[in-house]
Amino acid sequence: MILLDYHNVVIEETLKQPIVGLEPAVLDMTVVDFDGVSYRISTPQSKNIIRFSMLMQCFKELIQWGAQEMLQKEYGAYILPQTESGYDFSLEFDLQKLPEDKEERETLVKKVSLIKRNLLAQPFERAFEQQAQYEAEEQTNPTPILMQIHYRDQETIYIQAQYDRVTVIFSTLFKEETDRIFGRVFLQEFVDARRRPAIQKAPQVLYSSKDPPLEIRHLTEPQNENVGYVTFVLFPRHFVEGEVREKTISQIQLFRDYLHYHIKCSKAYMHSRMRARVQAFLKVLNRAKPESPTVEKKTITGKTLVRA
Repeated sequence: MILLDYHNVVIEETLKQPIVGLEPAVLDMTVVDFDGVSYRISTPQSKNIIRFSMLMQCFKELIQWGAQEMLQKEYGAYILPQTESGYDFSLEFDLQKLPEDKEERETLVKKVSLIKRNLLAQPFERAFEQQAQYEAEEQTNPTPILMQIHYRDQETIYIQAQYDRVTVIFSTLFKEETDRIFGRVFLQEFVDARRRPAIQKAPQVLYSSKDPPLEIRHLTEPQNENVGYVTFVLFPRHFVEGEVREKTISQIQLFRDYLHYHIKCSKAYMHSRMRARVQAFLKVLNRAKPESPTVEKKTITGKTLVRA
C-alpha cells in the first residue's frame, strides 16, 4: 500500500535537474497521470529552453470556474502564447532567465508538478467563497450553481455551495461487478467509521449505487447501472482559510484514485490468498493419495512377478 502524492512525482524529478540544478539536458517525454491527464516535457529548440504542455479532458470547464486567473497568477511569466499543438496549455522555461535563488527555482518546480491539483482546486475555491457569501448575506434559500467537472469518461465531479455547507458528489464507474461490491464495502466503512467519537467531525459521506442524489437528479445525463455516486458534505469547519482548506481540497481530489487503488489492491490480495490456499490443498491431496496394492504371482518355472 502506498500514499499517493498531491503532485506529480515524475514531473518533479524530471524538471529538478535542469531547472533547480541549471543543467541543460535533452528532454522528450510524455507523462500520463492516474486520471488520463497527459503531460509533455520537451526541448524542441535547444537544451536551455524547456517546454511543458498539458492535456486535460475538463480543462475548458475549469476555465469557466476561474482557472484562467489562477494560471496567470501562478505561471504567468512562463505561459507560452501559442499553445503546443494537441495540448490545452503550455509553459516555457529559459534556463538562462530563471531566478538566481535556488529556493525559488525549487518552488517553481513544485508549482509545475502541482498544476493539475491547482486547476481542479478552482471550482472548490469558488464554492467555498459562495458559501461564505450566502452565510454573510443570510441567504438561507439561495439559488446555488451546480458546477460540473467531467474529469474522466462517464465520470463527473459535481460541486454545489449552499447556505451552511458545500456538497461534493463523485460519480465513479465500476467496470466489473466485483469492483462494485468492493466499492460498496469500502464506502459503507466511511459511514460506519464516522460513528466513532474520535472522527465524528469528519465530513459526512453518503453512497448510492442506483439512484443519483437529489442535487443532480434533474440532469438529463443517461444513467448507467455501473456508476456509483459518492456524496461528501463539507461544513465551514472543513474549509476555513489557510492550511485546512488547502489540505481538504488536495485530499478530496484524490478520493477517486484512492478508492479504485484500494479495490485493485484488495483483489490482488484475495487472489494471492486463493492461490496459496489451492497450493496447500494440492499438497494435502498429494499426501493423501493411496498406494496401489501389489500382487505377487509365480510362473511355472518358479519366478516371482510383482504387479502393481
